[in-house]
Amino acid sequence: MADFNDLDLLKVGNTIQIVGAIWAGDGKMYLCLFPGEHGCVYPGDGQSTHFMAPGDGHETVVEELNMTLDEWTQFVRQTDIMEAEVIAEGPEGKPIKAIVRKSARQISQHVSWAVYRRDDYRCRYCGRDDVPLTVDHLVLWEEGGPNTEDNLVSACKKCNKTRGNTQYADWLGHPYYKKVSQNLPDHVRQENLELVPELADISRMLHKPTKRK
Repeated sequence: MADFNDLDLLKVGNTIQIVGAIWAGDGKMYLCLFPGEHGCVYPGDGQSTHFMAPGDGHETVVEELNMTLDEWTQFVRQTDIMEAEVIAEGPEGKPIKAIVRKSARQISQHVSWAVYRRDDYRCRYCGRDDVPLTVDHLVLWEEGGPNTEDNLVSACKKCNKTRGNTQYADWLGHPYYKKVSQNLPDHVRQENLELVPELADISRMLHKPTKRK
């Protein structure tokens, strides 16, 4: 096994380059060399080889996958698995929609901009319109709150971060919100309060994507 201290870092990215990747699962490891002239072949004969995995004493099969460029494209597309949200009508309602996304927390630009337009391109908590905006979940995402317009409001980064995982009703009583919301028109503060009883009617995710670490 090579030692990091024996590596000439100046060669990394120059004469030492990435020539493939390794995937593992189901007791096997798959060595996938990038297509093209890379000057490196392993195991070298297209056959599988075996080694003892460190620490657990189990034998692992290493197989070389020889793939064309088209096959690589299919392979990489499959590894970039999309996550699905199954939306229900109300907290305990029947499934009404399935949303497929590239990542667990990704919100489509169409939805984000619809929320910004609805909220007049201002933070619903402090009223600022001169800072970058985000969207904030009324029903927390961690509790099944979906990435839908009725569950999102425009929020500046500071307000969004300050709220964190505070329940929406509790957030409206938070000292920070009470302070910054003084900049809001009366009707916006009232609209924020009127959202509280509506939370129970917001759709929930029956199947929530797993957070990626």
